[in-house]
Amino acid sequence: MNGSIPLQTQHAPIPLGDDDLCFLRLIRSRRVGPATFHRLVAEHGGVSAAIQALPEIAAEAGMTDYEPCPEGVAAAELAAGRRVGARLIRCDSPDYPDSLRQIDGAPPILWVRGDPAWLSRNPLAVIGARNASSLGLRMARGMAAGLGEAGQTVVAGLARGIDTAAHNAALPTGTVAVMAGGVDVIYPAENTVLAAQIAEKGALVSEQPPGTEPAARHFPTRNRIISGLSQAVVVIEAAHRSGSLITAKNALDQGREVMAVPGHPMDARAAGCNMLIRDGAVLVRNSADVLAGLQMTADGAETPAQPETPPPLPDRKPPRTAPDDIESRILSHLSPSPTEENDLIRQLGLSAQHASAAILSLELQGRLTRMAGGRLSLN
Repeated sequence: MNGSIPLQTQHAPIPLGDDDLCFLRLIRSRRVGPATFHRLVAEHGGVSAAIQALPEIAAEAGMTDYEPCPEGVAAAELAAGRRVGARLIRCDSPDYPDSLRQIDGAPPILWVRGDPAWLSRNPLAVIGARNASSLGLRMARGMAAGLGEAGQTVVAGLARGIDTAAHNAALPTGTVAVMAGGVDVIYPAENTVLAAQIAEKGALVSEQPPGTEPAARHFPTRNRIISGLSQAVVVIEAAHRSGSLITAKNALDQGREVMAVPGHPMDARAAGCNMLIRDGAVLVRNSADVLAGLQMTADGAETPAQPETPPPLPDRKPPRTAPDDIESRILSHLSPSPTEENDLIRQLGLSAQHASAAILSLELQGRLTRMAGGRLSLN
């Protein structure tokens, strides 16, 4: 099931003077998420410059008391990472996986316990239901073991059920667990021993600070890392509404292959997989099917359609509009449902420069949210 590959995010090169402390200060600053981080760096030429510009940007948005994340807070996070044996991997590091670097809203930093090289060794996600059936667990173990023996690194989310079974089966060959909380906060607690084994034979990964307890809002953002790391996502048992389907949707948005194991139509745990197959996901029964599907994609048998280049905008001067008027116009065209940022700018007839400044101002005010894939939604 190949969606069209989105236009890849071109992140600006990071100047050598920007150190770990700068990275953490910017990404941990209030209302600065991954997409805003990369936009600020691109607009100001570096992380340090973006931090210096934040108070003025916030003041222009009506927030006179805005301060970036203090150095002490960032330094405390670095110290906490060292205490738990974790390593900070920045998006400008050669250890940062190329596949993840190219997604929209790529995490500016990753905390890793284990060997970060596993993040780039043919990663492939095997995910599914927490309340998996005995047949589903058996399928996950066989799938993960077969993929590992074929040289794939199995990626999952350390959840109960399918994820746990896949991690356990892939331990001998290497596995990566992407965590919703800090790399030292094991959830569920029953997987504490498994997590320690993964840190020895693979890698534990998170974009959250060490010590962070996982919250509901962390899981969808965690899922984009699972799919972003992986060549493909294999789903084994998933309900009609489940986190596994969110990961599959992320995979399609990121141009990854989606594969699913079919199940009985009367089993609610198979509803999500059956729906994925109905909508074009590759039906797989074992690791051999998955490897064959990957080979077909590599050979170009199922090459995703490339996005059409939008026609150039007419050469016209943008209207002279006050910042407050621009912000009001932007808000009037937004709703809680995501809207493509480029489409919005075209509809309003604004220059990219004026629109970008107004959108950043509204984001810092907490009036809109910038989402992965260049989309905006009203708060």
